[in-house]
Amino acid sequence: MSNLELAKKLVELVGGKENVEKATNCMTRLRLTVKDASIVKGEEIKGCEGVMGYIVDGTSLQIVLGPGKAKKVADICTDELGLPKVKSGTDNWEDNKASMKSIQKQSPFKKAIRTIADIFIPLIPAIIAAGLFNGLTSLITTLQGQGVLAADGFWQVTQLIFGLIGSGFLGYFAIYTGINSAKQFGATEALGGMIGAMSIAANIVPISTFFGLYNEEQPLNSILTTGKGGIIGVIVGVWILAKVEKYVRKHVPDVLDLIVTPFVSLLVTGLIFVFAIMPVAGYFSDGLVAVLSIIINSANPVVSVISGYLLSALFLPMVLLGLHHGLIPIYAIQLEALGGVTLFPVLAMAGAGQVGASIAIYLKAKRTGNNRLQKVITGALPAGFLGVGEPLIYGVTLPMFKPFITAGLGAGFGGAYVMLTHVMANSWGPSGLVAIPIMKPDSMLNFFIGLVISYVAGFIITQFTIKEKDVANA
Repeated sequence: MSNLELAKKLVELVGGKENVEKATNCMTRLRLTVKDASIVKGEEIKGCEGVMGYIVDGTSLQIVLGPGKAKKVADICTDELGLPKVKSGTDNWEDNKASMKSIQKQSPFKKAIRTIADIFIPLIPAIIAAGLFNGLTSLITTLQGQGVLAADGFWQVTQLIFGLIGSGFLGYFAIYTGINSAKQFGATEALGGMIGAMSIAANIVPISTFFGLYNEEQPLNSILTTGKGGIIGVIVGVWILAKVEKYVRKHVPDVLDLIVTPFVSLLVTGLIFVFAIMPVAGYFSDGLVAVLSIIINSANPVVSVISGYLLSALFLPMVLLGLHHGLIPIYAIQLEALGGVTLFPVLAMAGAGQVGASIAIYLKAKRTGNNRLQKVITGALPAGFLGVGEPLIYGVTLPMFKPFITAGLGAGFGGAYVMLTHVMANSWGPSGLVAIPIMKPDSMLNFFIGLVISYVAGFIITQFTIKEKDVANA
């Protein structure tokens, strides 16, 4: 089935174009928001060729298609089949009522996680690319320092260009976060970007010094300094901006809106942001880093092994519930405070456990003649090795359930090793072999060893736990 045929089939099964309010995608999923979830034919969607999984949360549908394919199908849905990219308005009061009831069914925690996901999912390609370029920059710099590569000429230019590209995103991460936060909260996107830019602007230091909030001896311990509060502060600041902007716009005459609304909104929000949100969010971020350091950077090997095992083993259920997107602010906080991310490499082992478990299931499927399962695993394994585990989760291990558990148990061993060896990444992204260049140069080998340990442990535990009759009937 071609991507066009699949897109047409999926639109038909979700109730047609008229039932879709928004269509978008993440790395592996086509994400649809529908008006009436009761008319969606979920079982038929699951059975479609090319569909690896299907998740429903109220009126939000997530159809797992795999990396690359999800983007292509989403583009066909919006560009060729006319599905809206943004949520369209409804004039029917029954539709509005149904939509409100759907929102009310979600817990505040789930809504917060979904908002975080919607802010950062569009940034994932840039995060991955920037991490790879920064990782390669660090590797070239290290090899130049060791005399393996020349410090001038071709390698000097390459190192400078790679560093330029990598810093073009991560250096201004707060601005991108501000823009996307504005999209979610209903503020003007450019103003949201300005809030993000304020957080990293040089003028923060003299302002902080003037009010006695700056610690010249230890700048990072200042109550207020550049970058204080990180992206958590930016998200909160833009949320307040949205409230202020809507209030001002409501009370300003139309003829003055273009001038007065952005000026007043930024002035009010800027003062609150600089003198309240940044310091408070900064204390929260510093506290979070301190707590994580006790667990992740512990000098006690027993603590490292236990925490690494548990974090890796329990990460897959978080992915299943969509809660893993809530970890992105933590990654960003670590990157800002430590110059790297130590939590991501540990959690990345979860996908490797999936790979090992799936290989074990494939061999059993081959012995029992389950051709369907062999075909699914063959199609999903390459993505698994590249760090995209959802095709394996929703196409193989989760439907059988027991392998979903054994994969997590196997991943824990790789996580324990990675935690014990203090692996650190330049960024975060896919969690498989392609993540090796994202690691700090001195962490690349240990990250790879961790992956291998997770592959092997996931395979062994699944091999001795799952019976062939369970595979034959899957």
